[in-house]
Amino acid sequence: MPADIPAAETPRATPSLADRTASETQGLLPRASALDIVRVVVLVAALASLVLWGLVVWPLPWNLVAAIGAPVITLLLWALFLSPRPVLVVHPFLRAAVELVLYAAVTVAWWTMGQAWIGLGFAVVAIATGLMAGRRALS
Repeated sequence: MPADIPAAETPRATPSLADRTASETQGLLPRASALDIVRVVVLVAALASLVLWGLVVWPLPWNLVAAIGAPVITLLLWALFLSPRPVLVVHPFLRAAVELVLYAAVTVAWWTMGQAWIGLGFAVVAIATGLMAGRRALS
């Protein structure tokens, strides 16, 4: 490398993340916290619970419709209101209400399968993570 070209101007040198401007780092998301990971686990458990509910509770032609439809509707509501970058940005209290309705639906699904304790356990974990995430969003 010639001595008259500084190292920062060479094609291989890339600026560190701290040296980048806000426009260059706009597409980067913040690191996921433990609470974010727990919320994803709760969402996956909710989707799996609704698939199981659809397959177990309904008779044969409708079980496939329920096993596919209920998780798809849940995922659509999550993408519209609850995702980290939601399609519809709403007031935090409306967002919490949508989240509560989704968790209540999964809890009722477990109850209709005759597993009230599993439904209650899911409700406690899901509502606790929702409360912690809501408090974090308001602060």
